[in-house]
Amino acid sequence: MTPVLRTVMVGLFVLTLSCAASLADSLEKFLPDLAATDFVADADGFGAIDPETKLAPVLRGGEIVAYVFLTSDFVGTTGYSGKPIHVVAGIAPDATLTAAYLVEHSEPIVLIGIPDSKVKKLTEGYAGLDLKAEAESGGTAHELDIISGATVTIMVIDDSLVRAGLKIARMKGLGGLAPEQVGPKREIDRSDETVSDWLTLTGDGSIRQLSLDVGQVNRAFEATGDPKVIARPERGPPEDSFIDMYVALVSIPAIGRTLLGDAEYGNLQNWLEEGEEAILIAARGRYSFKGSGYVRGALFDRIQLIQGDRATRFFDRDQKRLGRIAADDAPVFTELDIFKITTEAEFDPAEPWHLQLLVQRATGAVSKEFLTFDLGYQLPPRFIKAAPVEHLAIEDEAAAKAALWQRVWRDKSFEIGVLVAMLLFLTGLFFFQRQATINARTYFWIRMSFLTVTLVFIGWMNNAQLSVVNLLALAGAMRTEFTWDAFLLDPLVFIQWFAIAAALLFWGRGAYCGWLCPFGALQELSNRIARAVKVPQIKVPWGLHERLWPLKYMIFLGLFAVSLASLGRAEQLAEIEPFKTAIILKFVREWPFVVFALAMLAIGLFVERFYCRYVCPLGAALAIPARIRMFDWLKRYRECGNPCHTCANECPVDAIHPTGEINPNECINCLHCQVLYQSEAKCPVVIKQMKRRMKASQGAEGLSDIIAKPPVMKKETSHV
Repeated sequence: MTPVLRTVMVGLFVLTLSCAASLADSLEKFLPDLAATDFVADADGFGAIDPETKLAPVLRGGEIVAYVFLTSDFVGTTGYSGKPIHVVAGIAPDATLTAAYLVEHSEPIVLIGIPDSKVKKLTEGYAGLDLKAEAESGGTAHELDIISGATVTIMVIDDSLVRAGLKIARMKGLGGLAPEQVGPKREIDRSDETVSDWLTLTGDGSIRQLSLDVGQVNRAFEATGDPKVIARPERGPPEDSFIDMYVALVSIPAIGRTLLGDAEYGNLQNWLEEGEEAILIAARGRYSFKGSGYVRGALFDRIQLIQGDRATRFFDRDQKRLGRIAADDAPVFTELDIFKITTEAEFDPAEPWHLQLLVQRATGAVSKEFLTFDLGYQLPPRFIKAAPVEHLAIEDEAAAKAALWQRVWRDKSFEIGVLVAMLLFLTGLFFFQRQATINARTYFWIRMSFLTVTLVFIGWMNNAQLSVVNLLALAGAMRTEFTWDAFLLDPLVFIQWFAIAAALLFWGRGAYCGWLCPFGALQELSNRIARAVKVPQIKVPWGLHERLWPLKYMIFLGLFAVSLASLGRAEQLAEIEPFKTAIILKFVREWPFVVFALAMLAIGLFVERFYCRYVCPLGAALAIPARIRMFDWLKRYRECGNPCHTCANECPVDAIHPTGEINPNECINCLHCQVLYQSEAKCPVVIKQMKRRMKASQGAEGLSDIIAKPPVMKKETSHV
């Protein structure tokens, strides 16, 4: 090959690579597989992609009838795999989505367990989404449809479509959603601390009112045309008050001092952190804005604050009750509450906002219909001053993604609380295992109850079953641009992994495998039922058992090796885990997966935790780092293994060698050996100690009897 030819070929190769790089994950890459009619029925074709806006116009008769965009060009779309989820969507001039197509992803949870077609169909269901309504409601105008087992994936798709669509609509001025103007920004003037009265504040708009009577509410529900709603009108005369609600921004000094008084206003300032605001909601009437179902730790689901396209809901930690209004001329109210607006809400008190009241009406035993009524609010001009001109900052993508996972954590606050309580209980159980296992029967029911909660609450209710796929996805993400955002979108899974990392240092893998794994709990509980109905148990010979142990390590290492070449292929092979079938999808799946899961459970009826012992790649993955654990908590006697084999014979997973040593890689920390360690009926060492104590006690009793009653000496008689 001549030098000239070599140079030409190298140049062509570099050009090919540069072209491929330019097409990678771009709209230009995906658009050839789609037709203009996929976005607008009678369209003629696509126009050229604008390199600046990254939009492709959809043309009809030479006119632009829509724009096509790739979500990952505008917002972060990183999914659970650590890679972007690419969706191509169209947006019409009226700011509605004309179509949406999932074109590429690397999500493990939708590769086999959940058909790709199901997620694609859900994505296509976003056609017709009104972005104007999303802008007004803060992205909550539509109902989020979650596929069981693909929560993170669906939430990322939903968030990316709404946020990218709103960016484009504002950029192009679609549907009247023009971008915010660069210019003087308004700021709050807090220098005025004048105390006035109720009449003054209502007169200048510092206090705003929403008043609804029974007739207004009934007419609003009648306008829905729903016969079930109309059949259950609000009782009473039409002119009766339904709710009379007032709102004021009491973090403004002049308003707060007038309505709260100096002392309560001082308490408010101590309660609020820097940058936080507070509103007072006062109401009277037959309808409560808090709701009769409100409980501690819950969400106030009848009210939300909306500013622009952001919606803020209030939790009980954001609320304080107020005894009375300080202004003498204020009306008497049945409900008086102060609500904190945290910095997470990105609330601007100088801009208009409105409080939305949700009014519900029962249409059946458990069904309800809802209507919303808005109370608009804007501070009077005397509290506002102009700020210096500054350019609008570009949206911080990291902040937007953080807001998404923070919203998920707030919505899951109850579930998080229950899981944390379970982890604290389990930690206490391990630290005080001697006291916990002293009574065999009590400990048995503690363990069975905990495993039941694990199976039902963690597994079937919340789909928080960990998987080796999590580890493969984490390893893949660390090889690229690692970010916590995708992992934080599933709080229960994230908390469990955090707890496991700590538990590996103290107890090894058994803290998870023996207590927190839903599929492990299902195996053990089903085996207990099998024992109760006299299903014979098979004892695997030690020689065979010891040789089957490495199988799960070989499976894990094989999956890990495949993931280095192709993460997608490794995730497909990870279907050797029946977790998705039995726990996440609850056996509603294609028959081969169901048969495999049932087969593992069926074998487990005869060989307790068969899958955990020999097959589970997740257990193998956790056992490898568990070698670094710092403590040996399980107590042993010198006689364990020689001559006593009670613990070894009764270990549920045969993790105890015939010589008495416990194999920490295989131990699931069920603590059954610790129950036996203190058993007065089964442990030979304890029985021997009891006999020794009893003999010593009997000897002491005999000696005390001798001391207490000395023997009577007979008189000797002399015979002459």
